[in-house]
Amino acid sequence: MAKSVITPSPAQSADAAPPKRRRLTAEARKSSILAAARRAFTETGDMNGTTIKLIAERSGISEGVIYRHFESKDQLFFEAVVEPLKKAVDDLVAASAMVDRDEPLTPQRQLETMVGLYRQLTSTLEGILPLLGLVLFGDPQVAKKFYRENFAVAMDRLAEAWRQVEDRYGFPFESPDISARAVMGMALIMALEVHHGKKFDRNRAVTLISEGTVKGFFPSIERTGKRRAPHQDGRLAP
Repeated sequence: MAKSVITPSPAQSADAAPPKRRRLTAEARKSSILAAARRAFTETGDMNGTTIKLIAERSGISEGVIYRHFESKDQLFFEAVVEPLKKAVDDLVAASAMVDRDEPLTPQRQLETMVGLYRQLTSTLEGILPLLGLVLFGDPQVAKKFYRENFAVAMDRLAEAWRQVEDRYGFPFESPDISARAVMGMALIMALEVHHGKKFDRNRAVTLISEGTVKGFFPSIERTGKRRAPHQDGRLAP
């Protein structure tokens, strides 16, 4: 007896075929390469020791694809550090522009905004900390270029956004550039604590630093007319 052969219908054949991989856009591919580069540079801790071949392997693509998007490993390294920092500042500038769009800015909302700013900055800096260290404390010429063209520019943009908010409320803001640098510096130290400290309480630190930034870190010496005499060991008497 002859065996009958069942031929699958076109619809069944289509169902059995593996799904086609979705082709990434140029922008998505570039972002993917940057993410792989960050991982590779961070793991090796050495720009010179991290090859394009290694980054290509981490990305699951060929070296030629990388060179379509980046002229050199130097450019790839530079953008791997710059892009997260630029995005964080873009987000913070946008948030500053809208902070009083729907309702007037109150002291409470000002504090909440500062808390959010520190959280975002700290998280961003902690994520790129190893790369930031390599670029800022590596080759002096690279460090100077990165600081002048990216880090300083980011802080100046943040300062200008804050100045515009203060202008809308008629408050004088004499040194927004210094304020932005102080905030960035504190966020950088918190990022180091998060990265290296075993018992660092991020939430407590963000809350206290935000309050200190808005209200001042030190109590006024005018609250009491007396100065407490120090102990022999240098501590102030109660």
